[in-house]
Amino acid sequence: QVQLVESGGGLVQAGGSLRLSCAASGRTFNSISWFRQAQGKEREFVALIMWSGSSTAYADSVKGRFTISRDNAKNTVYLQMNSLKPEDTAVYYCAARPAGDARPVGSVGSYNYWGQGTQVTVSS
Repeated sequence: QVQLVESGGGLVQAGGSLRLSCAASGRTFNSISWFRQAQGKEREFVALIMWSGSSTAYADSVKGRFTISRDNAKNTVYLQMNSLKPEDTAVYYCAARPAGDARPVGSVGSYNYWGQGTQVTVSS
């Protein structure tokens, strides 16, 4: 019943932009995050947004370039990625967890639900 579906990935040139979408269904979550995993590297936290309110969090590597937002009416979270770099190349995942989890937002193990991922490739 619970499902997270990412879309919007693709191939772009360095300096370009993409907007990823994460459509949620089945329930309402306290927060949704974006993670990414590059080939041969560990999955890393990118950004988080609360389902209500305006609280967000970003990894240092994407601050000033990426913006996370939501459309509650569509149950969708977005990740606007600007000034893309080859180092941003990775599979991007959205993930959700309920309220009350005290673990850091970047803790992969704290998230109960994950999308299938969408590939982002940035060419130099």
